[in-house]
Amino acid sequence: MCLGIPGKVEEIFDENGLKMGNINYGGTINKACLEYVPEIEVGQYTVVHAGFGISIIDEDEAMKSYEAWEELADHAAQEGADLYGNPLEEVKDK
Repeated sequence: MCLGIPGKVEEIFDENGLKMGNINYGGTINKACLEYVPEIEVGQYTVVHAGFGISIIDEDEAMKSYEAWEELADHAAQEGADLYGNPLEEVKDK
């Protein structure tokens, strides 16, 4: 399964002749290549897959994706697993 994660472009810069950006995924910032979305601007959202921005989406669509991830995470936690299906370890008092 392939996932494209939406993120907000915080900064755009050139790196070795490539258009790159710092992308904010709900508080986690990672670098991605923006060559496939050359018209993107700071403040816009892009869907990133395998380190490449592959499309530009509006903020409403990005928020819908984040909400869907939250629902999945909540459901998985209710089932005792993380989003990857790994069992959650119970927190024990020391």
